[in-house]
Amino acid sequence: MYIIDGIAYAGEQPKPVRVKAVRTLEDYKVLITFTNDERRVFDFMPLLDMPCYQPLRDKAIFSTVYVEFGTLVWNDGDIDIAPETLLEKSIALEDVESA
Repeated sequence: MYIIDGIAYAGEQPKPVRVKAVRTLEDYKVLITFTNDERRVFDFMPLLDMPCYQPLRDKAIFSTVYVEFGTLVWNDGDIDIAPETLLEKSIALEDVESA
């Protein structure tokens, strides 16, 4: 049993999904492997107009992405994105390959 916000749930608390590995692709996309072994493609293009992600427009910076503490980071941690966002807004690799 576990409790979240005062509500008791039966069973074990699910472990949060984190990023295990990343590889850059063309057109500001990344291939992400999550800790549940799911592989998904995330497109950064829609985010590049946001001030916090504008430095990633420079492909040299974008290509330096790495995994730290289960999330994607750039510039020694100055830029990051939550793994929950990556999982929610990405496309399963199988769906990308079949398109």
